[in-house]
Amino acid sequence: MSAAVQQAPAFSPTPSQLAVAYSVCRSIARASARNFYYAFLALPKAKRQALCAVYAFMRRCDDITDEASLPLNDRRQKLAEWLDGLHRALSGYPTDDPVLLALTDTQQRYKIAPELLNQLAYGTAMDLQESPAGSQPGMHAPDVQYRSFEDLRVYCYRVASVVGLVCIRIFGYRDRAAEPLAENLGLAFQLTNIIRDVKEDAAMGRVYLSQEELEKFDVSPSELHSNGDSARLRMLLGSIADRAREYYRAGDELIPLIDEDSQPAGSTMFSNRKSASPPAKSSLSWERACSSAWGNEPALDTFCPSGGGGRRPGRTSRRFGSCPQRLPRHSVRASSLFGRTCFFLSAPRHWRNS
Repeated sequence: MSAAVQQAPAFSPTPSQLAVAYSVCRSIARASARNFYYAFLALPKAKRQALCAVYAFMRRCDDITDEASLPLNDRRQKLAEWLDGLHRALSGYPTDDPVLLALTDTQQRYKIAPELLNQLAYGTAMDLQESPAGSQPGMHAPDVQYRSFEDLRVYCYRVASVVGLVCIRIFGYRDRAAEPLAENLGLAFQLTNIIRDVKEDAAMGRVYLSQEELEKFDVSPSELHSNGDSARLRMLLGSIADRAREYYRAGDELIPLIDEDSQPAGSTMFSNRKSASPPAKSSLSWERACSSAWGNEPALDTFCPSGGGGRRPGRTSRRFGSCPQRLPRHSVRASSLFGRTCFFLSAPRHWRNS
């Protein structure tokens, strides 16, 4: 909690203020994560609103982190100010920011630990790393930030597993066994995102693969944004897909542990993600490995673009696990729970435009 947050004055928003705040969050989710938004429709209204508030908060974190027009230090400062605003709102200080107003109500209503919300912001901040002096994205071999998978797991935990933990608090559960399952499912979602976005991330100077794994398969960072079809790279991505597939098994065990009114949406979401998980590595070219993580192999221009980074209309988020861009018809009708993950939110680049 920020040092600036001390004894707070009494502040209680009116029902009309909360209605407007949640409406703003709903509009953000509907505009920025369309499939994600429709995934909420099978949930009761209060839970649907709560997930929209969490999404809007994470989206703001994501937008600040990815604001390329600002120097890294300015982005760090802006993110710190955003987090300080959250701390003040959670401590009872009035806020005129509709996202923070709705999120504070959600946090109180569903007893979400403030530290979980902190971790979401800290995860996005991990992408604000300095590049070598004078270098530009795409002009040099991307930097490898993570020595081992356990190091990378910290990042995945913050940007995806924590989202799962927040989501199940909104869904409702009684058995604490749901918590590690939500964490593992978040890891599965994020590993799928990593496979999908290897090439684009590398073009932006970001590598979400560990040095140990690159060395194991004799893959250099510079190969990640090349147009070559490397058997070694296919094997590396296949290895990550195998790991993700193991984590996806948590979804089958998690559904019965969440409240019944959340199970239909959750079941649809998990079945979508399971069907969209990476296929067997032996049949993949490396670009198809990226796109096939979403079950949309022909859509290479959307899911695994050959160009550099940047946001593209219709692409999903890199952080916070996300849903396939094109949901099956039954998914649109029944709706899945987190659409872009939430999870599960699996949010913005973290849930980006879907």
